[in-house]
Amino acid sequence: MLTVRNAESYLRNLISEDTDDLEKAWETFKAFCRETVEGEEEKEILFQCGVYEDSGEELFHFDFVRQFTIYEEENHSHMEQLHCHCLLEPTDDLRKMERAEWSMDYEDIDDFFERIEKLQEFKIPLNSKPIKLEIYQEKI
Repeated sequence: MLTVRNAESYLRNLISEDTDDLEKAWETFKAFCRETVEGEEEKEILFQCGVYEDSGEELFHFDFVRQFTIYEEENHSHMEQLHCHCLLEPTDDLRKMERAEWSMDYEDIDDFFERIEKLQEFKIPLNSKPIKLEIYQEKI
């Protein structure tokens, strides 16, 4: 059974971190998002992108995120986010793009995926070769 605890290693096995095929990584991430994770009440998926200077270097961040709400007994404990995070050179076109979309704002997950795939903020970076692709999970 897929759990929050093993979700990161499971996704890492599905997507190689040295991949330079963002379309393949996206398709794999979408399939992963359709899978059931033990204890998950609602699928919480985020697509976000933009140029940020987190590490002292300005890069375009192209990030697919699955968020998990963790409960201990019946009380909310915390949240964790599992990222498929791609870093790209910030071209002039990419510098103009910034977006964040949550799946909970849509009728269902397929509507969300369909909408994301129509966005210029998704289509243009999808054809780029990433500098780096990272898969990591963090407590927020």
